[in-house]
Amino acid sequence: MTEQQTTAAGLRREWQAFWLAMGFLTRIPVPVTVDYSQRLMNQCSVYFPLVGLLLGGLYAGLYTLLAGFWSPQVCVLLVLGFHLWITGAFHEDGMADCADGLGGGYTVARRLEIMKDSRIGTYGAVALGVTLALKVALLTDMQPVWLALLLAPAISRLTPLCLMRALVYVSDPDTSKSKPVAEGFSGQRLGVAVAGVAALALVAGVALEALMAVVSVVLVWGAMLRRSLGGYTGDALGASVILSELVFLLMLVQGQEGRF
Repeated sequence: MTEQQTTAAGLRREWQAFWLAMGFLTRIPVPVTVDYSQRLMNQCSVYFPLVGLLLGGLYAGLYTLLAGFWSPQVCVLLVLGFHLWITGAFHEDGMADCADGLGGGYTVARRLEIMKDSRIGTYGAVALGVTLALKVALLTDMQPVWLALLLAPAISRLTPLCLMRALVYVSDPDTSKSKPVAEGFSGQRLGVAVAGVAALALVAGVALEALMAVVSVVLVWGAMLRRSLGGYTGDALGASVILSELVFLLMLVQGQEGRF
């Protein structure tokens, strides 16, 4: 194979990896044929922040459109509903499962068992309600709202990539969607994702807020997962996105009020 053919094959593989990431994280139809493989699934993680940025663009655009008709609170709730629909509440489901498992289990085996249960318990319902309410409250306080909606999804989706490099996978690979994504995720591709998110945060003027959101969740949530589970699960990665979004929004609100 010539160098030109090798380059073309590499670009085609990356194009497919991007769309595989899009299909993995959202309900957006994939317009290309993806030659699915374990390797391609491993590679697609690097595009999680980019998928988040594209989602953020949809949220920001929808909010701007709705703002001409309704109050900020109503617009934020409508955008949140759109987010839950277009992502299938993918990360929110992980948040609820983690709350149920970590709150209701007394051994690692029992926690993992609870987290695999499709039913939602008290801990999960409370965690989901509080996190969604807090997100609405923070976005309503934000100025400008559209910028927070644009940036938060991209920055928060860097966190699970860092956790995948820092921790080991502990769930059942036969019933998990996350094992193929995490297995073989290279440090080089993580570096590319970090550089992309860092560039976005610097251009937007939120580098410190982004750094605190990702690092604090990786350290605190990662330590909790290591102690409670011995590593991470797919649900834990989803929960990390929710937690990073909330920390990022908290830092933005503090910054605009001059307290940070």
